[in-house]
Amino acid sequence: MSGAGVYTQELKHREDQLAIQYLPAVKAMSFRLKERLPSSIDYMDLCAIGTEELVKLARRYDEAQNDSFWGYAKTRVYGAMLDYLRSLDLVSRSSRRLIKEIDCAIERHLAKFDAEPTDGQLAEILGIDAHKIHEARLASDIYTVLPLDDQLGDEFEGGTLERMEHEELVDVIKEVLMGFDDREQIIIQLYYFEELTLKEISEIVNITESRISQIHKSVIRRIKETVGG
Repeated sequence: MSGAGVYTQELKHREDQLAIQYLPAVKAMSFRLKERLPSSIDYMDLCAIGTEELVKLARRYDEAQNDSFWGYAKTRVYGAMLDYLRSLDLVSRSSRRLIKEIDCAIERHLAKFDAEPTDGQLAEILGIDAHKIHEARLASDIYTVLPLDDQLGDEFEGGTLERMEHEELVDVIKEVLMGFDDREQIIIQLYYFEELTLKEISEIVNITESRISQIHKSVIRRIKETVGG
């Protein structure tokens, strides 16, 4: 084998070893994201997407420009997993309307009975097939792990969100959060910034996962109303 061939083989070996070194981190990231998603999303699919991206990044990595490979790769690997969730395209405009109706019905039921309604109860309340209710709720659960700008981006006609600077949106979110009590603000902090699961948050603040989910959706709705108003 020529000198150039040996060098190429050694370089590929180092790149592969770099990817192998961080495979446990990708598996942990996949597992953590899976914990926040419904059972219909397969952990192995997330892991495969993350691993594929990791290998690509290892082969593009330049130590001279980035002194920490995982620091360089982490957000890109996570972003590839989120892109996979986006590609599922589960939330159409009609689904969004149904999700809003479901959320309102759940809030009314919670206020009256202090318990979240089943898919069957929601189907009866809304006069919609229970299977459609189930599919819409799954889509909503997947959608809520995406960044806020994903959840807000398609909501407004005329590109309202696109015209806003990032700082403006941050200010709107802060203003909306100020309207909630301390416990509700803690919930949003734990969900979005600490990336805890609903179960973990429930154990910390001592309220049900259903109530936490509704608080989260209320925040998103108020942000949409403020941005769109």
